[in-house]
Amino acid sequence: MDIQQSSQPTAVIQTNTPPDKRRKWLKKLYTQRHIQIMALLGIAWMIIFNYIPMYGVVIAFKDYDIIRTISEAPWVGLEHFKEFLADENFGYVMRNTLGISLLKLATFPLPIIFALFLNEVRSLRFKKSIQTISYLPHFLSWVVLGGILATWLSDIGIFNKIFMALNLIDQPISFLAEPKYFWTIVITSDIWKELGWSAIIYLAAITSISPEMYEAARIDGAGRFQQMWYVTLPAIKATISILFILAVSGVMNSNFDQILVLRNSLNDSASNVIDYYVYYTGLSQGRFSYSTAVGLFKSVIAITLLLIANQVSKKLNDTSLF
Repeated sequence: MDIQQSSQPTAVIQTNTPPDKRRKWLKKLYTQRHIQIMALLGIAWMIIFNYIPMYGVVIAFKDYDIIRTISEAPWVGLEHFKEFLADENFGYVMRNTLGISLLKLATFPLPIIFALFLNEVRSLRFKKSIQTISYLPHFLSWVVLGGILATWLSDIGIFNKIFMALNLIDQPISFLAEPKYFWTIVITSDIWKELGWSAIIYLAAITSISPEMYEAARIDGAGRFQQMWYVTLPAIKATISILFILAVSGVMNSNFDQILVLRNSLNDSASNVIDYYVYYTGLSQGRFSYSTAVGLFKSVIAITLLLIANQVSKKLNDTSLF
């Protein structure tokens, strides 16, 4: 009898157990249903436009044309890759791509320096004015900026007038018609367009630094430059490392939009990069399999550079993407 009575409270405790984790999860999911729907739409967009089209990469290993479907096209293996490596254009296409991209990579510290000095500006009005002026070119497309640069760099453009007024040149120069000036134009115009915008993330990282660190540095006698070197830079080291990894992985990208609007037949020897070569052979010549193979070749190199840069950064700074 005593045993039966003592077992009853146990049954009551079992019936009053809290809801299981699954019910809690479903309830939380329901309360966040609007946010979850927005996230699902983004995931669906990514799958439809980024992942499903990856099936088309298979034509790099086939002899595809628009008459046949991808499945009907015969396999040719690595023939298109071998053809690209043996192409007479391979040498200067790779030279232009790596030359322009490495020079752009060399300008990587400029947004960091700009952000450091902009952070030291005490006048809020002046600081906002500089930010607005430096950000503005980013919001203009390369079609617009290309037209502006073509006008400025023409025979009767403002640069020729300034150089002739300063007696730096004797006669006007058509800068975009000279291959030797093309890389300089590309690099400087890219800095002009993206310097301010690229500095935003560094400014955001700087604002997260505790003011107490600067106060401690000032108490120790550190000047403004010493504070930048010993406080600000170490504090944003992780951000710099991540962005540098991404910059290294993009070495094979030469900004197709910029190249397309600034290039012409006269500067082809300096402006024919992989991105334009893929566009020209794929759309203009209709060599879809060959251009896909060239694009895949570029992507493989980009992934390899990403893995190498990530591993090096992980060992040196203990910071990595994965």
